Amino acid sequence: MARERRRRRNSGNESAENVIPKPPAYIKRKIPHYSILSDDELGIIEHNADTILEEIGIVFSEDEESLDILAGAGANIDGERVRFPRGMCRKIIQESAPKEFKQHARNPEKSVIIGGNNMVLVPAYGSPFVHSLDKGRRYASLEDFQNFIKLAYMSDNLHHSGGTICEPCDLPVNKRHFDMIYSHIKYSDKPFMGSVTASERAQDTVNMAKIVFGDEFVDSNCVLISLINASSPMSFDATMLGSLKVYARNNQATIVTPFIVAGAMAPVTAAGVAAQSLAEGMAGMAFAQILRPGAPVVYGNFVTAMSMKSGAPTFGTPEAGHMMNISGALSRRLGVPFRSGGGFNGAKLPDAQAGYESANTMQATINASVNFNLHTAGWLEGGLAMSYEKFIIDSDQAGMMRISAEGVEMNENGQAMDAIREVGPQSHFLGCSHTEKNFKTAFYMSDVLDDNSFEQWVEDGSRDTATIASEKYKKLLDEYELPALDPKIDNALLDYIKTRKDSFEDSNI
Repeated sequence: MARERRRRRNSGNESAENVIPKPPAYIKRKIPHYSILSDDELGIIEHNADTILEEIGIVFSEDEESLDILAGAGANIDGERVRFPRGMCRKIIQESAPKEFKQHARNPEKSVIIGGNNMVLVPAYGSPFVHSLDKGRRYASLEDFQNFIKLAYMSDNLHHSGGTICEPCDLPVNKRHFDMIYSHIKYSDKPFMGSVTASERAQDTVNMAKIVFGDEFVDSNCVLISLINASSPMSFDATMLGSLKVYARNNQATIVTPFIVAGAMAPVTAAGVAAQSLAEGMAGMAFAQILRPGAPVVYGNFVTAMSMKSGAPTFGTPEAGHMMNISGALSRRLGVPFRSGGGFNGAKLPDAQAGYESANTMQATINASVNFNLHTAGWLEGGLAMSYEKFIIDSDQAGMMRISAEGVEMNENGQAMDAIREVGPQSHFLGCSHTEKNFKTAFYMSDVLDDNSFEQWVEDGSRDTATIASEKYKKLLDEYELPALDPKIDNALLDYIKTRKDSFEDSNI
């Protein structure tokens, strides 16, 4: 990965201009936004979303408190179905939700800005299995979870530690969140995501964050961002609502994300998916603003298509790219950050299918101006497995995403007229001073993809990309070093975890 390359090439007595600069803590997008629909067409989808909210409604399931809060804010309640007067959700969101916000890391240099023209690349999330070339597919363990945190920490191309990178299935379901949150804090100093599988687990996350950052700081600043999925079509369950309430009331960010497989949880058309997704997202984000005006929210969009032959989800398809692009434009018009994207694929191995489908999704992610790109690295088998090798390959591709999003250098050095004057006709640029000055930073240099000659490739062992990535992740884990953590904070976290774990029995629900 880029970190290793930088260390290797910065050794020795090199002038400052020849040192490869450290990549930024997050991507600052400099290329234009791109929308496949006109403003008038986007307005039609917004109108349809408001119609869904007004006429059809959103179910807030088994949560009387939430229904009472929404009724008090002016929504119409019919059992568990909530109907919002036209324009209500948009007005609430636009009056108080921040257009962009900082998520603080315990290392201030690694804090990120989410929203605006910024892009934060985040590891994949939620897989029960892990996969590696030498050990195959297996249930994930806490060791695997910690390994992926370490790999994300060591990558200059990933800006975030993520959340449930994989499920540590060797721990009780009702207690594993303690070890997961502690691992993010202990093994990385990048920002991280909170637990959402029960409201009390969300509260444990907030309490642990307060141990690290302090009560007042957490109340005034975002240190956590957490994924709140709608139960599409047009429903939120009590678990997600409970976690949303905890985080919003504590001024922490929530990513309100309809989880849609088009053809199953939404219509088969891009415009229909976009309207339903926007309606669901606005209902959740407005609810967060009602709970605490100004609490950070992100409009999330996870959408893919369904195979009409088998009913299985498909990935990397043009239709999914269209849906993502439309939602990105709708998010900018609404004035909130946008979450989507990832290295989506249905492959069972880090093979050509995985590469093609992931590349298609990554390009669509850039086109859609995604701010918080979950599932950037490691996704395999439709999200059922985290792949060690693909994590390395995807992290390398994330570096290319940064170069693409940062655009073209148009200063004096970028115009390179001095080089053209120096070289002139019928010569070459290999030895000119401009090339010597820029040769280390002119083009992205992958540490994973092989661009040597065939003869050199054979001499190096005729390795494919997955084999190279397998060697690399093992080397990185061998070289991993813990980031500094105040021992008092560490001990306070461990004491909190022990006290809480001792207070209730293990359970696998």
